[in-house]
Amino acid sequence: MGQDPSVIRAEIEETRGRVGDEVDALSYKTDVGARMGDYVDEKKEAVKSKVTGAKDAVTGVVPSSGTIKRGATEVRTTAERNPLGLVIGGAAVGFVIGTLIPQTRVENEQMGDVSDRLMDAAKSTASEAVDRGKQVAGEAATAALDTAKESGREQGEELSSTLKERTNG
Repeated sequence: MGQDPSVIRAEIEETRGRVGDEVDALSYKTDVGARMGDYVDEKKEAVKSKVTGAKDAVTGVVPSSGTIKRGATEVRTTAERNPLGLVIGGAAVGFVIGTLIPQTRVENEQMGDVSDRLMDAAKSTASEAVDRGKQVAGEAATAALDTAKESGREQGEELSSTLKERTNG
């Protein structure tokens, strides 16, 4: 009927451990300051990790100073040869970046319908340019195919003619 006292002591110690863990968990849940501190620490570590990862990614991508100097020289040379192209390219890049950046409330208030119409016109023009590009590419592909077929026919005729001459001659 009676249990071994050492078994009872072991069960009591196990129960004390579980109760102690539960008390610690409950006290942590009620200690908002400690929980907030832990939350802030977790977020700080996450941000540090992301910043370190971004820094490593940028460091790996940043070219050497020699490469930058050569690139700058090439850009300067290109700009000297074709300044109008540089201006047009810069305007195009600026336009694309401007369309990708969300509009602010002030822009919407100040520009209103003009901005919307301009964006619609730009989208329409871009869509038309894409469609025209597809059409031109299709026409070029068809012309290339026709040329290849014609060239193939001519080559076949020349080969046939050469074979007839060799068999007859």
